[in-house]
Amino acid sequence: MSTAQSFEPVYMPVGVLTAALQELTPRERRDPDPDLAVEEWLDYAAKLGADNIELSAALHPDESDVPAEAMLDPVANTLDLRQPFDQARADRVQASVDSTGVEIADVAYFDNLLHHDPATRQKKVDFMLATMDAAVLLGCRAVCGFVGRDQTKSMDQNLIEFENTFVPLLRAAKDRGLEYRVEQCPMPGWTPSDNFHNNIGYAPGMWIALHQICERNGVGDQFRIHYDPSHAILMGQDTRSIFQYLKDEGYNFLITGMHVKGQVVDSKGVAGWGYGGQTVNRGDWVDGEISSNPADQANAWKIQTVLCEHELPGTARHDPLAYLQNRTVDWLDHQLAARELLDMDFATTPLIVEHEYSPARIQDKDLLRPILEGSISFTRNIDKAAADMYALQHEVLAAQGIPIQGYGRQAYRS
Repeated sequence: MSTAQSFEPVYMPVGVLTAALQELTPRERRDPDPDLAVEEWLDYAAKLGADNIELSAALHPDESDVPAEAMLDPVANTLDLRQPFDQARADRVQASVDSTGVEIADVAYFDNLLHHDPATRQKKVDFMLATMDAAVLLGCRAVCGFVGRDQTKSMDQNLIEFENTFVPLLRAAKDRGLEYRVEQCPMPGWTPSDNFHNNIGYAPGMWIALHQICERNGVGDQFRIHYDPSHAILMGQDTRSIFQYLKDEGYNFLITGMHVKGQVVDSKGVAGWGYGGQTVNRGDWVDGEISSNPADQANAWKIQTVLCEHELPGTARHDPLAYLQNRTVDWLDHQLAARELLDMDFATTPLIVEHEYSPARIQDKDLLRPILEGSISFTRNIDKAAADMYALQHEVLAAQGIPIQGYGRQAYRS
């Protein structure tokens, strides 16, 4: 006899990465009072309707080895770590968390932690350790970042570099009770070289290879993935197939964080250059040499931008054909596939809206506010629709032996 299963959908929290607005607090105000930027972002996030923020940390522009002019999306040091983040600073931030009701999901520092220059690499690793210390004081469970790549070595050699550099880093995370979540952006324009995959943690096959190294060294539980579907689209993949691959291989536990950022592929760019992107005549090389002008070096990103443009969730048209061709993110199926295939705590894992849609990268908080409000609302409602479908189909109907109608998207068929 069938029994009734109650309808109990589980919705995910929705947050925003603070790099969405680098200059919410102007530098002339926040440099002398570094925690002011965090306070003002928490207040701004509350007005946006966000449940939490992903707090962006970065080397201060005065300390970074990469000029802002050379970046496609300049990072934000909302969390300023030029001075140690101590308990007094943490208490001040916590007071703002309490007053706004907006939580801090994790702390993010995106950089090349396998830089070929030993001194530069150590500087970045030390900054990540400081980021971890801040995350602990802020009560976070994780830090988020890249792996990077040693540009002087092959991919196989980079596995050795990963073991030499990241195992100690992950041991430090373990000592602090943290996960290190790798965002899988391949960072193709990070260098004027011909390399496309400049962050070696770019795809499931590599995640598994890296996790196996971690497991062998006793830090497997610290290595996790912060999944971003925009990078899948960039590399011709789709979310459902990626999640299915992880489940098939027994690694569907690896994803414990999510950015929600889309990508819209320009088929004309693909026709002209293929998915390897624009490789010559970009403007980052002049007369056969790498330009010394940082603004010229930013042209290396044409290897990516000739193919596609980032989407702030909700800003791209509904395009079923593009979904099936992996030319843009199918947001509803993204959220359905997560529930159907991943081993994840959906009630506590936030969807972090990451804003890198260039035409809307407005550094005016009042103009940007309704744009981010709309995207956060879109993300929340898409997730609610997916959660409702999952609960109805896989729990309520299943309990009564009632079949789900139709076929739906299938992995490995796009």
